[in-house]
Amino acid sequence: MASCKSSIALNSTDRVGSSHPPRVSGEIHVIIGPMFAGKTTSLLRRIRSERNNGRNVAMIKSSKDTRYAIDSVVTHDGVKFPCWALPDLTSFRHNVGEDAYEKLDVIGIDEAQFFEDLYDFCCNAADNDGKTVILSGLDGDYLRRSFGSVLDIIPLADTVTKLTARCEVCGKKAFFTFRKTAATQTELIGGADLYMPVCRQHYVNGQTVVETSRIVLESTNIVHHQTTQLSCLEAAVLQSQ
Repeated sequence: MASCKSSIALNSTDRVGSSHPPRVSGEIHVIIGPMFAGKTTSLLRRIRSERNNGRNVAMIKSSKDTRYAIDSVVTHDGVKFPCWALPDLTSFRHNVGEDAYEKLDVIGIDEAQFFEDLYDFCCNAADNDGKTVILSGLDGDYLRRSFGSVLDIIPLADTVTKLTARCEVCGKKAFFTFRKTAATQTELIGGADLYMPVCRQHYVNGQTVVETSRIVLESTNIVHHQTTQLSCLEAAVLQSQ
């Protein structure tokens, strides 16, 4: 983060008295919410709108995400958009090429929580390179803790859109992502097979069921099965009403 701030200050100083007009500053727009809230759909809608308005666009996703396609961003209902699948954002400029990067107006980033260099990339792209960056990602993990660097971008953002899903148990607004397994690693990429959106009540009830299941597994010496999907969890959440 410090390197980004330093470069901004240096560039601002360099322009004083310069005969060259300053580069037009960019924008940063953040779309957050739980899984199945339509974040990717909203991102693609905005990217397509920018493209239809004659702006040059590019889409990036993490190469970790191979759920639906390798070289496309895909919504949960199957809508696709071609993208660069990269391990980090720093490599984007090199991969796309300097000339192509200079011509870009808008950069979309899907599943932004997977990029460790998200802050510096967004800061440099918008403040120094004049790009409009639109990103979507999870604001919290399955434990409702900050996920990756997405929340660090909010102080940089022009706009922040918080989307909600529908609780799979009761149909109320869902703000949280419930993991349907006893796995404990933060990054566990999956879809409806592993996760479901839930309201506050059913998140709390569901976490109680997961913790109870974990204790039972440990007490019976089958800890190695903790990553196996517990198909009874959804029913248990319903019964906890």
